[in-house]
Amino acid sequence: MTSPGPPTVGVDLGGTNLRIAVVDRDGHVIAEERAPTPLDWPALRATITAHVDRLRDQHPTAVAVGVGAAGLVDRDGMVRYAPNIPRLIRVRLREELIESLALPVVVDNDANAAAFGELCHGAARGVTHGLVITLGTGIGGGVICGGQILRGAHGFAAEVGHWQFDPKGPECACGEWGHWEAAASGPALGALARAAAAAGDAPKVLARAGGDLRAVTSVEVADAASAGDADGVRILEAYARRVALGFAGLANILDPEVIVVSGGLIELGDLLLAPLRDAFGAHLEGAPYRPEVPIVRAALGERAGVVGAAALARQLS
Repeated sequence: MTSPGPPTVGVDLGGTNLRIAVVDRDGHVIAEERAPTPLDWPALRATITAHVDRLRDQHPTAVAVGVGAAGLVDRDGMVRYAPNIPRLIRVRLREELIESLALPVVVDNDANAAAFGELCHGAARGVTHGLVITLGTGIGGGVICGGQILRGAHGFAAEVGHWQFDPKGPECACGEWGHWEAAASGPALGALARAAAAAGDAPKVLARAGGDLRAVTSVEVADAASAGDADGVRILEAYARRVALGFAGLANILDPEVIVVSGGLIELGDLLLAPLRDAFGAHLEGAPYRPEVPIVRAALGERAGVVGAAALARQLS
């Protein structure tokens, strides 16, 4: 049974895809649309407006809009910087969408929105101290502290993908070198696979890309690993070790009860989570002497961000 009260609209603005949904007060998605993320703000604004307007034509009782945007989002709803959407710089996202939609709008970081979704409706319900990490085009983080989302002085807290993981590592989308995101995001998994294929160590992954090395992405790795191909499994395990190093560092600093994993790569399920859990325990300080830190799949899956954005919008209604 749906709780009383009107639904809200959530917008999950990622570096690759845009997801828009009408969500009821229990976190159930009533209607949903998806589109590629336009790279310039005028086109992006028009796309968001068109999708929200169309969904509200179908569900006119939706009373507010929440947006989770991949980037540095300040407390006024301005996107100051978005490394994976290069032209989304100093955009007053909240103000401009209020103008376009004629509705109340709240804007937060996309990983914060995902964390809020899991806190309200998912795997982090009842959690006082936890982490929600999104693995996709980039790596995002939401920190649950005292049962609330930690936002920091300016709203920029938990940019976990942008701590220096390896000073000699690959260049990150933000222009710095060796960030965790550059080593352990979805594109990083593709880069790991291309390196293995170039060395002759991933023939079945390469075959899934039609023999074209440049066409090898995380998708081919996922397909190969799902089929039980040894080279796909091996690449995925190497990738999981990179993710686990970051998880262990964050756990050593923040001491979470649980780490919830969301984002597009979570669709791999235990193919990713099993080696990730194994490698995490090997790097966590004093692992045999401390309570277990479970690493669990986001209950909301890829929808954590859009459901969390809609939940944020409920605070306006």
